[in-house]
Amino acid sequence: MSDELLDFMEADTQSDASTVEAVSDGGLQSVGDLARAVREKEELVLKLEEQLKEEKKALLKLTDEDLPALLLEFGITKFELEDGSKVEVRPTYGAHIKADNKFQAYEWLRCNEYGDLIKNTVACSFGRGEDGAANRFIDTAQKLGYEPLQKTEVHPSTLKAWVKERVEQGDEFPMELFGAFVGQRATIKRGK
Repeated sequence: MSDELLDFMEADTQSDASTVEAVSDGGLQSVGDLARAVREKEELVLKLEEQLKEEKKALLKLTDEDLPALLLEFGITKFELEDGSKVEVRPTYGAHIKADNKFQAYEWLRCNEYGDLIKNTVACSFGRGEDGAANRFIDTAQKLGYEPLQKTEVHPSTLKAWVKERVEQGDEFPMELFGAFVGQRATIKRGK
């Protein structure tokens, strides 16, 4: 080995030794204290995230069930609070295609001229230096021995908008197949 390399290794070893000697019992205590503080903060953050999740559920119950039901009981759909805030109940829409219903739901969409809602993604993995093969992608993938991966989906926002449109136009469709629902949501716009 060169003298330069040996000098570097010796200096590095001495540096590590002086670092270990520099950490006193008090220093180790500080490290331990900080590690415990990190652990406590992580636990607190987890607890607060869980609490936030529960509070969001409670808020959703108030806005989507309790307040709309009470207003419906009184025959009111909107009103204004003393501070100028406006409360209004509007329809809300949602949908989610369960994995078990995916094939049947997509088939229904295609047969009823809504197939353009289905996003069809085809991907293929290529190795280093195979840019030319990547450019020819689908047409040549199987000829070159690649197995393209295909994923079809209807984006949740697209499905929700489609359900809203169908319901508002009075069109019939298999709501249960699309996990579709129509509810009411109370919204409050704060006064100025």
